[in-house]
Amino acid sequence: MDEKALTRIAEALERISPPPAPAPDFDTAEAFVWHTAPDHLEPVAKVNRVGLELLVGIDRARDILLENTVQFAKGLPANNVLLWGARGMGKSSLVKAAHAEAVKIAEGLVLIEIQREDLPSIGRLLNLLRGVERRFLLFCDDLSFDHDDSHYKSLKAVLDGGIEGRPENVVFYATSNRRHLMPRDMIENERSTAINPSEAVEEKVSLSDRFGLWLGFHPCGQDEYLAMIRGYCDAYGIDISDGELRAEAIEWQQTRGSRSGRVAWQYVTDLAGRRGVRL
Repeated sequence: MDEKALTRIAEALERISPPPAPAPDFDTAEAFVWHTAPDHLEPVAKVNRVGLELLVGIDRARDILLENTVQFAKGLPANNVLLWGARGMGKSSLVKAAHAEAVKIAEGLVLIEIQREDLPSIGRLLNLLRGVERRFLLFCDDLSFDHDDSHYKSLKAVLDGGIEGRPENVVFYATSNRRHLMPRDMIENERSTAINPSEAVEEKVSLSDRFGLWLGFHPCGQDEYLAMIRGYCDAYGIDISDGELRAEAIEWQQTRGSRSGRVAWQYVTDLAGRRGVRL
């Protein structure tokens, strides 16, 4: 076999099994995004987030998550966290805001976002972070699993750690609209058709049990919805009377068919544009 053929084979093997990714300079940013093919951590110049004080109506979840995050940033024991529940109620915003607050108290906490479809590579990411003199908050937004989806098996590496154990400098936060990370109709279907119904879904359902903290988010009431909007208006200097805000905001949520923190922010964005205020 000639040298060119051997070179092509070597290059093909390298593409199939790329070399381990080098650790980046974690001083360049406080947040990174994990990418694969090839594996690398991309720094985020500016994290898209809002201040913790602007997240209204989720006080209990805010306090518990912030306490857990600060404990971890200080090098103390902390739990993996699943934030689950209603759409648009600030689950991912709370994770990013809690990280920002924790960094103020204990420097050196790095936020790393990993996409659900990249979970099979999480073992390689953990090996990259293991032993680094930093603490890492791994974050997966909108986590859920559908039928025949085996990605959940990869997640056990960070929740349980396997033989090596989860690196002590890593904690995992995830948001999901589903408490058990899989659709209820899928759970019921597998229970009704399986030879052993309980074992058929136990592995997937028990995945959520591996999170030390569960924080539930529920649809907000009208008073909370209006309070969110007033908080945004005051923070960004948007001048509007309570009566006008109430009338416009209620009409806005009626056209959307729901109330949530996301709907409140969408109204504020529209209002700011009409009033010539930059957010």
